[in-house]
Amino acid sequence: MYFTDRGIEELKSRRGDESIAVAALAERLREFVDLFPEFETPIERFATWLARVADDDDYADNEEF
Repeated sequence: MYFTDRGIEELKSRRGDESIAVAALAERLREFVDLFPEFETPIERFATWLARVADDDDYADNEEF
C-alpha cells in the first residue's frame, strides 16, 4: 500500500456515495494549488490524466467515466 492510499481510502469512505461535477472538482483543485503551490505540477499532471482517461480504450466503455 502506498502512503497516498490512506488519503484515497479516506476519501472513498467519507465521500464514496457522493457525485461531483467536473467543474466543481476543477475549482477544488484550483483552490488546493492556491493553498499549496508546491503541488502545482502533480495536480496539473493529475488533471491532465483525468481529462484524457476517457479517451483511453480501457476506460471508454466504463459508464462511471
